Amino acid sequence: MKKVTILFATLLFSIMVNAQSSVTVSREWTSFSQFLDIQSKTKKKFKITASVKVETEDGQAWAGVWARVDNSEGGMGFFDNMGDRPITSNEWQSYTVEGTIDKSSKRLNFGGLCLMNGKFYFDDYKLFIENDKGVLEEVPVDNASFETVVDNNVIPKWSQGVSKGKTVKVEEYNVTSTTDVAKGNSALLIEGSGIVPEIVSIGDIEGASPQIGNMISMLEDLKNRVESRVKNMSIYELDHLHDENANRIGALIMHLAAAEAYYQVATFEGRNFNDEENEKWGAAMSLDQAGREQFKGHEAKYYLDIYNEVRAKTIEELKKRDDKWFEEQQPSFGWTNEYCWFHVMEHQSSHLGQILFLAKRIPPEAKLELPESIKD
Repeated sequence: MKKVTILFATLLFSIMVNAQSSVTVSREWTSFSQFLDIQSKTKKKFKITASVKVETEDGQAWAGVWARVDNSEGGMGFFDNMGDRPITSNEWQSYTVEGTIDKSSKRLNFGGLCLMNGKFYFDDYKLFIENDKGVLEEVPVDNASFETVVDNNVIPKWSQGVSKGKTVKVEEYNVTSTTDVAKGNSALLIEGSGIVPEIVSIGDIEGASPQIGNMISMLEDLKNRVESRVKNMSIYELDHLHDENANRIGALIMHLAAAEAYYQVATFEGRNFNDEENEKWGAAMSLDQAGREQFKGHEAKYYLDIYNEVRAKTIEELKKRDDKWFEEQQPSFGWTNEYCWFHVMEHQSSHLGQILFLAKRIPPEAKLELPESIKD
């Protein structure tokens, strides 16, 4: 571990580089970052500058300099990834992200990102934080101009990904050093290739009537978001319990499957769960202590296979019905069938937000250090 500490009268900040857990994923974007643990008694400005250029024939490709402030309460304060002013120029230019930290700030995260196919160049990072005199004072950034070159897709002193303690390598991107620079002898080059953008639309589902098709597409979009977030999580992450009143992420996936299974029997068969179904889904429906005890120790595939099996039945049964069926009312609820399935959709959205909240608060898994005598 390396720790550099700089002290102003009311501001303490330390750059720390820790051992990182690593995962490899497939997606349309990648990023790199450094992290600054920070405390300030007063509101202070910060500024990050970097030189960037982009070479691409992909109309959807762009790069950005980004910064995010995490709060001590677990939330996010300032955030800017230049999404409203994407970098597409093929000439070196300097770009700036400016924000603020205050007494609730816990960590400043910053780096670069790129999306889609092309060559993305980064160089000459600088970080400035306001001191007690109101002057933006430069803070050292490790390997700021990437003069220590990339080795085997690893950027020295930087982390790949956007979260402290977790390295995320993206299959579609190759990370190297280049002599095409804005400053010095070396710059960072990230090259994306073979990325086919997903076409996202609502409706037009083969074999489904128009409104049924719209509902299927929205249900599937939300399930895909859940799956995308959890599919690469470890058992440790899926089993993590944020506090005594929380639920594990694995249990929440089971809860989504259980709730959908309930609305299948409610709308397709006009009944409640029978005894066998209550036995199968009861703990996942109610969660609480039973869910905390039952749903742990499984890989992501275990939960996602169950979720996907339930969804396959939903789609199969919805396709047997038409838009007129959507207008029919379920006597036990006083809801139309369309509203019942809208509720399933927004239920997914609600718990997706919960999963995202919990995932950001999982501490790095502790590494077991064996005594030298055992290692030998």
